[in-house]
Amino acid sequence: MIEIKNLSIDLDDFFLRNINLTIGDREYFVILGPTGAGKTVLIECIAGLHRIRQGKIWIDGNNATHLAPEERSIGYVPQDYVLFPFLNVADNIAFGLRQAKYPKTDIEEKVKTLVNLMGVSHLLHRDTRSLSGGEKQRVALARALALSPKVLLLDEPLSSLDLQTSKYLRLELRRIHKELGISTLHITHNQVEAEEVADRIGILNMGKLEQVGKPREVFFYPESKIVADFTGAPNILDCDYCRTVGRGLTEVSCGGLRVVLPHDGGRVERIALFPRDIYISAAQPPGPQVNRFKGTITNIKSSGATVRLGVEVGENTLQAEMPHDIFEDMDLTVGKEVFLILKLRRIRVFEGKDSR
Repeated sequence: MIEIKNLSIDLDDFFLRNINLTIGDREYFVILGPTGAGKTVLIECIAGLHRIRQGKIWIDGNNATHLAPEERSIGYVPQDYVLFPFLNVADNIAFGLRQAKYPKTDIEEKVKTLVNLMGVSHLLHRDTRSLSGGEKQRVALARALALSPKVLLLDEPLSSLDLQTSKYLRLELRRIHKELGISTLHITHNQVEAEEVADRIGILNMGKLEQVGKPREVFFYPESKIVADFTGAPNILDCDYCRTVGRGLTEVSCGGLRVVLPHDGGRVERIALFPRDIYISAAQPPGPQVNRFKGTITNIKSSGATVRLGVEVGENTLQAEMPHDIFEDMDLTVGKEVFLILKLRRIRVFEGKDSR
């Protein structure tokens, strides 16, 4: 378990303000926030890379505030992995074990176990400079786990990978975490990444921890405008009722707005749609009328390359977003009637407070 109490720190470009956070035993916790929020500073404080003058850090019940990094029983994977270029894969993984003077047979057994866990046994003798991004990430993770740490720290571990590799490794991180049961702190600016791997999320902004909760709790119940804006300022609608309309499909009513969504589970309490996932048409579109509504534009706000429209539909005002050039071509103005299409597969569901 990690406990952070009243942690504050000032560096040249980054700072933290009165951070209080508890990460449970075996929990996968993600710190999510924009660039410059202080995420890396926080993880470096836990790793022992900064002198702490205000606040305390406890690891597994022990006060680690002023311990050296090697005394904290922490595995740390920095953002750029920092693999040793003069050592091959096997020697990179074994490096910490050799420094700690483990017996040769123990080192060989540990390396074998880790490369099998990470799926890199075929890379043992490869030069690390020849590895792909995903391979480097796996080797760095194996090296961090070699000394059987109590806590694993991951600093933007997937940020330099392509989308396909990143998606695959998110699943792998969860698999490894489940298999090892090690408390993990993972920092990222990617919301999808955080939602897919985290047991709980903490939103960090300008050095301040804004909200902590389960991913869907943070998404559907933002406690501040900062959190809502960072998660994409979604349209969040309370549902009056829901009913099954077909296999895997549910119809909900939200303030008189009847929406069909892909869902086959418990009662839907709230739904959410990103503004970018609402399509606007000046003319009634052809085809089935599922999730298609007519509304009136109530406000228009331009922001760089996009334009956000407030559209009143029944008892709701939905926010929709479109590219600026398309907005200009459509000649849209406040008071004009438009048609909305809600993208079925983009609607998110919250099943009720008992599942939070």
